[in-house]
Amino acid sequence: MKGVIRLVKRGKLNPRYVGPFHIIERIGPVAYRLELPAELDWIHNVFHVSMLKKYVPDPSHILEAPPIELHEDLKFEVQPVRILDQKYWVLRNKSILMVKVLWKNA
Repeated sequence: MKGVIRLVKRGKLNPRYVGPFHIIERIGPVAYRLELPAELDWIHNVFHVSMLKKYVPDPSHILEAPPIELHEDLKFEVQPVRILDQKYWVLRNKSILMVKVLWKNA
């Protein structure tokens, strides 16, 4: 994200890139909503594409995935551990329960 920001109270205003930040949604053809950290909560989270910079992949950012254990019949079993969060989505005249679950072996 490029912009003129002041990261300290009496600091100089400098154009610089800070981030990277996760894109939450695309607002229109040229605007994006970003997930900003708490220390930048005073900045509006919708930006024009000209203010953003493409992420350049770095091999040091790649994480190793643990090996997956498969049964002989090539099935992978997961078991629910606990419910982390739940909320209701209202769609017209329906109410749908959405549940976030912590899974074992996932």
